[in-house]
Amino acid sequence: MQHPENDAQYKGLTVNEGVSNVPTVNPYLTFRRKKRVLQPDDYVKGILEGDVSILGQAVTLVESNLPQDQVIAQQVITKCLPYSGNSIRLGITGVPGAGKSTFIEALGTELAHNDRKLAVLAIDPSSEKTKGSILGDKTRMQELSATKNAFIRPSPSAGSLGGVARKTRETIVLCEAAGYDTIFVETVGVGQSETAAHSMVDFFLLLQVTGTGDELQGIKRGIMEMADGIAINKCDGTNKDKARVAKTSFKNALMLFPPSESGWVPDVLTCSSIEKTGISDVWNMVLDYIEFTKGNGYFYRKRTQQAKYWMYETINARLLGNFYQNEQIAQALKEAEDKVLRNENSSFTAANTLLDNYFNSMK
Repeated sequence: MQHPENDAQYKGLTVNEGVSNVPTVNPYLTFRRKKRVLQPDDYVKGILEGDVSILGQAVTLVESNLPQDQVIAQQVITKCLPYSGNSIRLGITGVPGAGKSTFIEALGTELAHNDRKLAVLAIDPSSEKTKGSILGDKTRMQELSATKNAFIRPSPSAGSLGGVARKTRETIVLCEAAGYDTIFVETVGVGQSETAAHSMVDFFLLLQVTGTGDELQGIKRGIMEMADGIAINKCDGTNKDKARVAKTSFKNALMLFPPSESGWVPDVLTCSSIEKTGISDVWNMVLDYIEFTKGNGYFYRKRTQQAKYWMYETINARLLGNFYQNEQIAQALKEAEDKVLRNENSSFTAANTLLDNYFNSMK
C-alpha cells in the first residue's frame, strides 16, 4: 500500500508499510503445561526413588485437612509402610533459646558429610490468634539446607499436642521409605505434653543452656524422666565453667529418679554448636543407647508400644473431628454456648446434652 505522505514533496516524512497478517496470539507467549495429577502409585514410586520434590508433595498431602487429600495420603502411607522403620529417630527438645536449630545444623551437617541421609522435621509454633507460622528453620539452617543428604521440612504446630505437628509420625514413615536413615524431630519447647514427641522417637534428647541466671529452672521432673540424655549447649567462652557446674547439677538430679524401663542410665554432656565441640560425643551417646536397647530388646518393644499409642491417638482425633463436623452439633453448639455464658446452663450439662444428641444422631 502506497501512502501519499511518502511523495517527494513531503521530504522528511515517511510512513512505514506496516505489518500484514498480524497474528491474533502473541508468538512470544508460552503456555504452561497443566500439572499432572499424581496417583498414589506415582507418589510411592517417587518416594522410593528418593525424589525430594515428590516426597515434599506427599508430606503436604499428609498435612492437609481436606478429606480427598487424606484418602490419597493414607494409601501412600500404607504402601510405604513396608519400606519404613530402618532409621534412628531422634527427638530434640529444650527451652526456647537453648539453640536447638543451631545444634541440629551442627550435628546434621556432620552426619550428612559422613554419608548419612538426614530428614529434619522441624515444628514451628503456630500463632494462637492467626494460626500462622513463620516456618523459618530453613533460613536458620542455611548450611544444612544446602547439603545434598539433608531434607528439612518445617511444619506448623497448629495447636497440636506438645507442639508436635499432627502428622509428624506419618511423615517419618514417608522419609524412611525415601531412604533417610536418620530422622530428627525438633519440638517447640519444653512442656508437659512433650509426651507426643517422646512417643514417636527412639532417643529423646533434652537440650539445656547455662548462664541464664537459674540453672535449676530447667530441672522439671516430667521432662527429665522422659530424657534419654541431656546436652548442655553453648559451652563456650565465659560459659564453660558454668556449663560444668550445670552438668554436675543435672547429673545429681538424674540420680533422684527411679531407673528407666529401658535399663539405660541417662548421661549429661556439654557441647557448643557454634564452636562445634562435643557434638560427636552427643551422637555417640545416641548410638550407644541404640546398641544397648537393641541388645536387651527394649528398642523393638518401644516401637511396638508407639505404634499402639498412635493408633489410639488417631481414633481420638478422628472422633473429635467427626463430632465438630456433625451438622446437627454445629447448629446446636452456638446455642449451648450462649446458654452457658448467660448462666442458664452448666458447662457439664451442656456438654452431656450435646454428646447425647451426637450419639443419638449416629444411630
